[in-house]
Amino acid sequence: MEQPTYQQVPPPSAPPKNWLVESILVTIFCCLPFGIAGIVFASQVSSKWAAGDYSGAQQASKDAAKWTKIGFWIGISCYVLYIIAVFGLGMTGFWMSRNSTY
Repeated sequence: MEQPTYQQVPPPSAPPKNWLVESILVTIFCCLPFGIAGIVFASQVSSKWAAGDYSGAQQASKDAAKWTKIGFWIGISCYVLYIIAVFGLGMTGFWMSRNSTY
């Protein structure tokens, strides 16, 4: 019986971006849970690429990018909401103290 022959697929020209630095920064400054998910997927990119799993490396890069971007935008929106709340409460306190009669 004849053995099937498999052709070796040549790797793409360059490995995909691993998003590790961005994921770490998002974890530190923006949103911890989504940043950790980004770090997990980012750490898989290089190992899958080295093992020859090129499609797995591409998918891990896409997942790392997705979780890093989600964490970034959630972190930015939390900062904006915090600034709005501080400013709003500060102005409310200012106007209440200014208009109160003792």
